[in-house]
Amino acid sequence: MGNGMRRLLMASYLLCAVSVGPDAAAAGAVNITRDLPRVQVLHKGKQVTIERNQDTDNMIDPDYSLTSRPCPPYCIQPMQLAHGVETIGELELLEYLRRIGKDASVLVIDSRDGDWPQRSGVIPGAVLIPWQELHPAHTEAEKIAEMLSFRFGTSHQGNLWNFENAKTLVFYCNGPWCGQSPTNIKQLLALGYPAHKIKWYRGGIQAWKQLGLTTVAP
Repeated sequence: MGNGMRRLLMASYLLCAVSVGPDAAAAGAVNITRDLPRVQVLHKGKQVTIERNQDTDNMIDPDYSLTSRPCPPYCIQPMQLAHGVETIGELELLEYLRRIGKDASVLVIDSRDGDWPQRSGVIPGAVLIPWQELHPAHTEAEKIAEMLSFRFGTSHQGNLWNFENAKTLVFYCNGPWCGQSPTNIKQLLALGYPAHKIKWYRGGIQAWKQLGLTTVAP
């Protein structure tokens, strides 16, 4: 069989693969996965639809198109941030976002500061807690304790923290080169927060936007 015939057969095979089957009616759609077109989440008490941008010519925001930033502070983070802390991707994050408003034991946190959230938006369902609010060099110990107690579900017993009812916290920031959410995670671990109750979306807003996924105003 000649090369020309092989190319013709391959082209015919690919044409059949994309034009038949259960997804044929949705040809051209930009789904999240083959069987998941969109996800409904609760953001500030309102339903928001997370989906990918349907414009296949859409491009990432210029803020997230840079390949190089000064390091430090914008250094590439490891895939495994700390022992016991799970690094998750977009689909796992979506599962946590689906639980917002239904499951009080989950909190998704955007750790970014400055005007980043206003410029690029936040992931629907996330709450904005700038990283400084959990950093002892920027925030009083009493205020950090209040955050742990009233927002993260911990309790203080004498000089010790009780994490029995602590929430599962899912952190993210700007991307694999961002140290804001990693800083918060390491500080919480130092306080004794259970590692299995901390998740890290390493890709952050950069990866989220690269996939054309929905963001909302903070």
